[in-house]
Amino acid sequence: MADYFGEGYADSFARDHVMSELGGRTVHQALDAGWEAKDVWRGVCRAMEIPADRR
Repeated sequence: MADYFGEGYADSFARDHVMSELGGRTVHQALDAGWEAKDVWRGVCRAMEIPADRR
């Protein structure tokens, strides 16, 4: 996430942005709930329409 969003914004995004792709959770909440990091990243990519070459 830091590579795409930048160091400063990545943590804020992960802490504050609730996504339906993560079951109505933030990145931190999804990880704390036991989601695999790769599945969380895939959800972020879908939600934010991150281009395939940046995934």
